[in-house]
Amino acid sequence: MSTVKCLVWDLDNTLWRGTLLEDGEVQVPDEILSVVTELDRRGILQSVASRNDHDHAWERLEKLGIAEYFVLPQIGWGRKSDSVRAIADELGFAQHTIAFIDDQPTERAEVNHHLPEVRCYPAEDAASLTALAEFTPVTITADSQHRRAMYQAGFRRAAERATFVGADDDFLRTLDLRMGIHRATEEDLSRVEELTLRTSQMNATGVHYSDSALRSLLADPDHEVLVTTLTDRFGPHGAVGIVLLAKHPATWHLKLLATSCRVVSFGAGTVLLRWLTGQAATAGVHLAADFRRTERNRMMEVAYRFAGFTMDDCACVARLPADDGIHTLHLAPTPQEPPNTMRVRAPVLSSVDDSVAEWRSA
Repeated sequence: MSTVKCLVWDLDNTLWRGTLLEDGEVQVPDEILSVVTELDRRGILQSVASRNDHDHAWERLEKLGIAEYFVLPQIGWGRKSDSVRAIADELGFAQHTIAFIDDQPTERAEVNHHLPEVRCYPAEDAASLTALAEFTPVTITADSQHRRAMYQAGFRRAAERATFVGADDDFLRTLDLRMGIHRATEEDLSRVEELTLRTSQMNATGVHYSDSALRSLLADPDHEVLVTTLTDRFGPHGAVGIVLLAKHPATWHLKLLATSCRVVSFGAGTVLLRWLTGQAATAGVHLAADFRRTERNRMMEVAYRFAGFTMDDCACVARLPADDGIHTLHLAPTPQEPPNTMRVRAPVLSSVDDSVAEWRSA
């Protein structure tokens, strides 16, 4: 069972005890507050779908000191299923990663009817949610504990973009985007494993690499395990990309490229792929990239094709190990111009030392 990415709470007699319009001074029990704070620590986002007066309910959440925990709250008089769908769509999450909790069986049935992939729970289960496997991520990283803040910064960023007059690239240049690429360390492994688990739309193979598998690659001098981070003037995006690269004498074999869907609009995946292409060109080697089509990674296939990767035969590809269901794309790389929307600081992969260089437009 996949891990829940977002839990959507009903309010009356679920998050808090009582009905706001009737009881006024409703309270959140300590055991429910503990669930809210623990899920937040685990990196599971939380939202609200409630039939209430928005201003009244939000004011109560603020007085209780917990409003900050809930992103994209949907408080009004519409159907709960419409609220849950709006939250999933705005977050860009698949519906099977969304959970909904409500005290009313009719409300759960309505959500289940219209959104059958959403997992629904009765209010009496609220205090025990943190003990369930689907609410227990395999890893909890530093990024996990700041996930809500990163999404909230993203909403502020999007609001500013909505009022910006000009081209997308012009707006990106106002953000002071800085990409960092570094060789993974032992401390990075949990973040790397989490990326391979959480990223589906921008994961070239859909393969999950376990902690032990990643450790073996770190110890292999013929492999590069690279982590990508991104920051801008709104704050850090955290770890947003992972590259697993096997370095052969004439070919660099890109076994996995995955980037977070949160940074697609910044062109992060394209910049990362162009940087790697330029590094291969400098080293005088070809690039081969594994790709396995899944239900959700069409964007990654487009990114590879746009970068120039093809299915054309090459002797270097024929010498690589083949796995069932994986296609190996090929590219004879050429030097790349740096992006004009962000700065990139990254290692020099062809160097025998640990030299780092900044890749940016003049």
